[in-house]
Amino acid sequence: MLTAPAASVPVFKLYGETRHWPTPDLLHCESIPERSHLHDWNIRPHRHADLVHVLHLASGDVTLELEGMPHRLAGPLTIVVPAMAIHGFRFSEDVQGHIITLAQPLAEHLSQALGEQGKALARTDFQRLDRPETARRIATLVAQIDEEYRQPAPGRAHLLEALIQALVVELSRLAERGRPSPHRTSRPGSRVNGRVNDKGHEHLANFQALIEAQYRQQPSIESLAGQLGLTSAHLNTLCRRLADRSALQLLHERLLLEAKRQLTYTNMTVGQVADLLGFSEPAYFTRFFKRLSGFSPRDFRLRQHATPNDVAPGQAR
Repeated sequence: MLTAPAASVPVFKLYGETRHWPTPDLLHCESIPERSHLHDWNIRPHRHADLVHVLHLASGDVTLELEGMPHRLAGPLTIVVPAMAIHGFRFSEDVQGHIITLAQPLAEHLSQALGEQGKALARTDFQRLDRPETARRIATLVAQIDEEYRQPAPGRAHLLEALIQALVVELSRLAERGRPSPHRTSRPGSRVNGRVNDKGHEHLANFQALIEAQYRQQPSIESLAGQLGLTSAHLNTLCRRLADRSALQLLHERLLLEAKRQLTYTNMTVGQVADLLGFSEPAYFTRFFKRLSGFSPRDFRLRQHATPNDVAPGQAR
């Protein structure tokens, strides 16, 4: 049984890690064995405040926990885990497949771009791939995403977004074909089984939406809390309880992510990036970036553009 009390469920960036989001991309892709074998194939119940998982099991078995309910499943299948859903996995050692993790800004963008079909990312769901043609299309899309993610090339960001959009459309079609079932739940703040989910989850989701809309202006936490009808102390308490970070840390993490993306994918100067993100002076931006990432903006850009042979032994990319 994978169940753990909700009050003790940890919140991770990626399972087993507490460091910042490890890539300037808005998505992360890896094979299921890459991470799960490091944890004896058992990913204990946890949740993410601002990440969405899409899993594709090509083969093998998994005992999946969603919101405290265990499900024994066999591939091929897909699994969707939205932000804040409590989830855990116990994989068989012969499992093959991938897990694609979307940062909340990308998930929100896809939801807006795809309309009704984008809602597939907002509901916990799992679907067997019983139709060979559907299984082939999804397996092909996941393989293309994995290949493009691992081998950057011109137009990479655009192609990855197109592939992810196609995958979400396929997931939406799967969900439409499947009958309503107990393992599907609505996003925080909606009504489930006649009751309203924890109001704190709704406040956190609204706070993250405000961050996404306003982070370039670097609003104060007091201002953001006021827009939610909360005190800054109450907002901080919610963020620490549900996201394991303060409200200011969540805002700073979004700024850092955007800074990394601009330094990696554009030719903007450090001063231009600083100005874009609302910093009054490049020197202040440099101190902010180095404090959170461990590198100056210039050194980070050089590392991102270096070939593997340029990175000193023992240094992670």
